[in-house]
Amino acid sequence: TAASVEVMIGILIGAIAGYFGGKIDSILMRFTEAMLNMPQLLLLIVMSKFFSGKIANINIFGRELSGSVIVIIFIIGVTSWPYLARIVRAEFLSIKEREFILAARATGTPNWEIIFKHILPNSIAPIVVSATLGVAGAISLEAYVSFLGMGVRAPTATWGNMLENAYRYIESAYWLWFFPGMLIVLITLSINFLGDGLRDALDPRSRTV
Repeated sequence: TAASVEVMIGILIGAIAGYFGGKIDSILMRFTEAMLNMPQLLLLIVMSKFFSGKIANINIFGRELSGSVIVIIFIIGVTSWPYLARIVRAEFLSIKEREFILAARATGTPNWEIIFKHILPNSIAPIVVSATLGVAGAISLEAYVSFLGMGVRAPTATWGNMLENAYRYIESAYWLWFFPGMLIVLITLSINFLGDGLRDALDPRSRTV
């Protein structure tokens, strides 16, 4: 969910900046650079520590989730999009000058249709790769802050808070920390491999007729 928030914000800002250019591009890119200068990990630790105890637990499909989950999702999502926005902007700056985009403009195609039906599908490969990296990064960030005791709290179980509870038993019960740690490594590697495969499958320039 955090990666989905990251992708939506990154695509929106990057697409608007790259397509319209000019002052809009300058304003959005200065805002993006300001977001890049924010210390993501420090902000995540401080905000999760401050808000996690103030948000009540929620029930989704009969399952009770800690209110700290919402805080983690929100902070990771709204602080991770600048890299994706810059990638999307670069793709839009390159593609919008191609002949088929100029032809679409000449025939009076609306801007929103050019953005979402012509340029965005041709930019999907780097977006997919960045989104998968965002998922892996969100897993690592959550595990990091939860291991420090400032992330997701009970009753929600995550690999991070499993590691937090297992460090006391490093010598006597190695399986309590070995399997959560190994699964973090395996899932992040798997997501990255999946992103590489989707990039090759979805890139229209790599398809043969």
